[in-house]
Amino acid sequence: MKYVLPFLLLGSLFLSSCGSEDDEQGCAFVPETSTINVQLSLTSLSDSLTGVKSKAELVKILDNHKALRELFFKRQQYPNDSAFINELYRRFTHKSFDTLAMEVKRVFGNEEKLKEEFTQAFKNLKYYFPEIYIPRIETAISGFETDMYVSDSLIIVGLDYYLGKGARFRPNMYEYMLRQYNPESIVPSTMLLFGIDARINVIDEANKTALADMIAYGKSFYFAKQIVPCTPDSVFIWYSSQEIEGARDNQDLIWARFIEDKLLYSTSHLLKQRYLGERPKTTEVGTECPGRIGQWVGWQIVKSYMKNNPDQTLPELMKSGNPDKIFEESKYKPVRK
Repeated sequence: MKYVLPFLLLGSLFLSSCGSEDDEQGCAFVPETSTINVQLSLTSLSDSLTGVKSKAELVKILDNHKALRELFFKRQQYPNDSAFINELYRRFTHKSFDTLAMEVKRVFGNEEKLKEEFTQAFKNLKYYFPEIYIPRIETAISGFETDMYVSDSLIIVGLDYYLGKGARFRPNMYEYMLRQYNPESIVPSTMLLFGIDARINVIDEANKTALADMIAYGKSFYFAKQIVPCTPDSVFIWYSSQEIEGARDNQDLIWARFIEDKLLYSTSHLLKQRYLGERPKTTEVGTECPGRIGQWVGWQIVKSYMKNNPDQTLPELMKSGNPDKIFEESKYKPVRK
């Protein structure tokens, strides 16, 4: 019962917090990459898809880009090839697609800026992981079917998802989820997916605790911030700057709720969903506490661990599959300042 009053007040505390923006906007370590050579292949398919004149032309494009056909446009969800091609041809030749294509061109131009951002990110990635393979990149307009596909050999980006505020067309989803779909979010989101992938982020699959999940997410956020080091924290976790400040300034109250609910070593799917799952708010903590707050706390634990272990490299962190060790050595125990 001793936490009842603080938690009743937490909603207003989140709204009124006004901490320094240095933690939110500041750069992580920026590696020296002038001698690292990355030859990036970026193929833009937006004009080709929206400019098709016949179904035969569409079939030819998709035959030349099989991953786009199978993984991005999800051919397997259609009963046969004819139904698949008919649907895509109808979509790409609809008059509204001309407007969508113009919006994509307005925001991304010739996509040279996007290519430069990817190139720098992969240079940073090569700095830490010299052996890593640089995947090919394809960009397309999906009609809001798929936002992004990422594998070790190919990245496909649905640019129409990432037009940002002010666009005439936007994905049909809640506003808090739309925060991730802006032009500046593409590369950070890609690196976040790299950071959660088991090929980079080693985890103990037998450990089903909430703490293990928190540390796995925390490692992925920490990884992505190092690869795109001057990106605000809010871009990675899709919080507003105000939510970042509120979470940072109220870590002690958030942590107290975790302890009260015995979250850390729980394997309950329901409990993990409340604190780590996709939700607009974590109401168990406070009316203004953002969703996925357990992921954010996991990030803070990993930050604390790396601060207390300055000789630890990024690859060593990502290879560490012992969340209990990371937690213990983080010495994470927030207190009210």
